[in-house]
Amino acid sequence: MTSPHPAIALPRLIAHRGLSAHAPENTLAAVRAAHDAGFSWVELDVQLLGDGTPVIWHDATLKRCSDGHGRLASLDLAAVRKLDVGGWFGDGFRGQRMATLREMLDLLVELDMGVNMELKVTSRRSGTELAEAVIPRLLEALPPERLIVSSFDQPALRQARAIADASLLPIGVLSESVPTKLQSRCEALEAFSIHTDWTRLTAKRAREIKAAGYRLLCYTPNDPAAFANRWAWGVDSAISDDPALFEGIAPPPALTQP
Repeated sequence: MTSPHPAIALPRLIAHRGLSAHAPENTLAAVRAAHDAGFSWVELDVQLLGDGTPVIWHDATLKRCSDGHGRLASLDLAAVRKLDVGGWFGDGFRGQRMATLREMLDLLVELDMGVNMELKVTSRRSGTELAEAVIPRLLEALPPERLIVSSFDQPALRQARAIADASLLPIGVLSESVPTKLQSRCEALEAFSIHTDWTRLTAKRAREIKAAGYRLLCYTPNDPAAFANRWAWGVDSAISDDPALFEGIAPPPALTQP
């Protein structure tokens, strides 16, 4: 049976939040670092500021990864432009600014990279609103062969699928574990892939996922030896903070993928 999905040549290794072991996560610098290290895909997080601007950021608050405080939901673009989002990581990154979705997409296009973009829905925010703001921008900027949209939030994924069909928008279903009921959710979304915590994956569930025709991505392994048997289970890609640790150990991508 012909797949409804684009023919994505997934790499074995995807840089988590950019090359986040070596640069401040979810920044333009982290994506450039991933590219410079030879990685063709990154995983990033997108959410909305209070003024509706989509930005590349993981947490609901500013505290962990900036010199500011407060919740993103209460801030506008002018306010976050004043923040340093690199100095916390190291002096060499001082002056990094929070990236808007548009700025990040422009960089991905410039570098010819693929992205797993997670729709990050924080407390009391609308996944539907986030999808409506983000999905059209993604589709305009990137070909479907270089894009996966994932989320833990079901309303966000349902709205994403309502905006574009499976031939244009590959959807990844995020789940910390892989319960049996996930199958019906994936079918309803015409999902391309399942993304799960590598420490909670079992060989049985991995093989069931692959038998059902889904790509299988694992987050966030940083220990190649501990992760090694997952490749034999059928895992397609590891989303790692430091993917260079796996080079020479991870098998090459399959010549043909389901």
